[in-house]
Amino acid sequence: MFEPIYSYGLLALEFRPGSTAARSALSVADAERLGALIAGDLRPWCMSCTDIDVSLAGALFDPVEILRPRWPIHAEIARLSHLAPKSPEARLLCLGADDGQMPAGLQPEPEFRDGPLRWLPFVISGPSEQLLPVQNGMEAELMERGMAGAATALCAQELFSAAIEHARYMTLHDGVAMMAMQYGHNGLEPVWPLIETALFAPEREAWLDSAPEPLVYLSRGIAHIALLDEHQWVLQQSDSGDTNGELLEQRFQMFQMRQRQIAALLQAHGLEVHFDFCPDAASARDILQR
Repeated sequence: MFEPIYSYGLLALEFRPGSTAARSALSVADAERLGALIAGDLRPWCMSCTDIDVSLAGALFDPVEILRPRWPIHAEIARLSHLAPKSPEARLLCLGADDGQMPAGLQPEPEFRDGPLRWLPFVISGPSEQLLPVQNGMEAELMERGMAGAATALCAQELFSAAIEHARYMTLHDGVAMMAMQYGHNGLEPVWPLIETALFAPEREAWLDSAPEPLVYLSRGIAHIALLDEHQWVLQQSDSGDTNGELLEQRFQMFQMRQRQIAALLQAHGLEVHFDFCPDAASARDILQR
């Protein structure tokens, strides 16, 4: 008996402006109906491999739910796939909801359900000699050639009761690259290295230390944000030569809003956030590293 390896993928659904999915999770029967079409779309990459399984969760997740340390959604799908009865032939395992509830660890979080982009996660698994060539091919080609079939897109639109504009397959790495680009377009490029470090090198440390951004130190999955009072923050701005008290107060409020925005984003990606009070800016780095 071989020990399977796993490759993580996504069906990315982009909704038309103003549209959201009325349902976030499918019943087992509906998940199997959509899953059969997804497996058919993936067949060109799996080619004639007979031992490759496709496992999926019949639910839609916001990208922040997928892009968390240790990839918890995909890891749970892989775990359940490993526990499923073995078969000498390729299997399709579709995980769905019972009375609206997905299996533990696969329930979409309601606070993220209205996003314009949702991801349906899948896992392909099999012996390394068969899966590695498939995995390499998907990494090289899926982003360019991975448009979902018309039947798949229409089925997803019907089952999730959503107006879908684009339906595309991606590897998990493709999804990471897409979100890095989107964050850059939305003024969050300085924050992305923290998220990327947490995803791919959680044992490493990372800093956001680029004025006028808040000072953030990431270590062991915890983001420490330097908390300065207004007086200390104003002293930090002395080099700018700005002495307008009202303008400085407005800028400090904007700085605090940026801190909260960054904290909320990091928490959405599964990181613990601590606000560490620093009596002065000069000692902030040392305090965050304690």
